[in-house]
Amino acid sequence: MKQSDKEKRPNRKGLIYAVLILAALILYPILKNGDGSTSSDEELLSNGISLNLPSSSSDNGVSAYTASELRGLEIPYLLEPDREQNTVVEHMGYTLSYNSLLRIPNWVAYELQDSELYGDFERGDEFNPDPQIRGRQAYDSDYRGSGWDRGHLAPSGDMKWSSQVQKECFYLSNVCPQSHNLNAGLWNDLEKQVRYEARYYGTIWIVTGPVVGDARYGTIGENKVTIPDGFFKALLAKDKKTGEFLSIGFYFPNESCSGDLADYAMSVNELEEIVGMDLFNNLDYSVQEEVEDRFDPWEWRIGDR
Repeated sequence: MKQSDKEKRPNRKGLIYAVLILAALILYPILKNGDGSTSSDEELLSNGISLNLPSSSSDNGVSAYTASELRGLEIPYLLEPDREQNTVVEHMGYTLSYNSLLRIPNWVAYELQDSELYGDFERGDEFNPDPQIRGRQAYDSDYRGSGWDRGHLAPSGDMKWSSQVQKECFYLSNVCPQSHNLNAGLWNDLEKQVRYEARYYGTIWIVTGPVVGDARYGTIGENKVTIPDGFFKALLAKDKKTGEFLSIGFYFPNESCSGDLADYAMSVNELEEIVGMDLFNNLDYSVQEEVEDRFDPWEWRIGDR
């Protein structure tokens, strides 16, 4: 059967619609970005990559990292959970790894913001076992009459922003046998310095703990709480002006220490050799080595220029 002229004739209306749609697809990115290229921000977002873009709003100096990237910067490399030697517990104010064989923590880590320094919740004096630890742990009676202080790792002065964190601060999982002269001396000076730096930088990430070493001082109490040979503390901050991370480490023998803080300061890489841990492991690998190797006490207001 012969086709009608109408059937032979092309559908001009359909062709016009197709051309218009094609033109719109071509012109859209040009009109949107001015050069025909896709926005790099949109590409990153579409690929599920977090954007490291500074914000103009107040952000405690950490705007160049997303919230998810900053969360947990203070946490060192986590070993496999072990009920006796590595029980990781997260409290409101700090996270810790507890060693039930030694009855002391392996480390305590927390983030300190300047806004948390102005709380009015006063310190208590009642030390208690940690209710979240199921293994063996220290008791207050182990410290009484031992000649050793209950040395805080996350200090009460950093935990004034909540009654709950003050209570948690006095769990014995946050405490080690510490020389009184160290506890009341340079260790206390360092705690005050950390609070000063939190006001200066806005946010400080802190990981601290004992260095058992040879355990040359033995143990105390009925529960045989191990006395560490020394203590460490590592600090991480982000400069609000340059956008760069900076870090510093400290190691003190568990005894009366003379001199000033600069005498016990070092790079985080050097400190890692002493403590045998990978600190600030959650810092982006592209900058981690440089940040941990760089060491300038003056950036932390200690020592002489």
